Amino acid sequence: MSTATGMHTDDTETRTGTVVAVSRDAEHRFSKPNQGSIRLLAGLGVEGDAHLGVTVQHLSRVRADPTRPNLRQVHLIQAELFEELHTAGYEVTPGDLGENVTTRGLDLLSLPAGTELHLGSEAVVQVTGLRNPCLQIDHFRSGLLKQVVGRDEAGEIIRKGGVMSIVLHPGEIHPGDPVRAVLPATPHHPLEAV
Repeated sequence: MSTATGMHTDDTETRTGTVVAVSRDAEHRFSKPNQGSIRLLAGLGVEGDAHLGVTVQHLSRVRADPTRPNLRQVHLIQAELFEELHTAGYEVTPGDLGENVTTRGLDLLSLPAGTELHLGSEAVVQVTGLRNPCLQIDHFRSGLLKQVVGRDEAGEIIRKGGVMSIVLHPGEIHPGDPVRAVLPATPHHPLEAV
């Protein structure tokens, strides 16, 4: 996947992309309908979305421990995944996999933990980790889980279901908005499932 790369004078690497779609749902459903815009609220998530909150909102995590911090306030997926899935015979469109923000041109999965994503003119989220796809994906499309979770040649698990983040700065996001990723200072730490 292509990324545009530049360097700031402080040696912090930046990469850029574009917002393709934004989605939210007030109910706990697998897919989220596309919207003309979404508003991010600092420390909470997407206004009007079922996963908005300081503490965990995903139902399985609430059952396990409702007091844990919500590291999954905003879910992002790169549109390039949908093209890969199309090649494998699956029709998946923005919002289908429950993401809030669909991007293009930025390899989200390669970003280190702590990367800040500047979305549009104001909103900023911090990447906390990888989405850990579950069996619900197979309920959506039979066999899809094998396409978004696999193993590399070394036997390491590869998760392609996007990244999770927390909101650092509020703002509204629209399709067509720029995305600018600012990587944290080194040493970088790879993303893990959250």
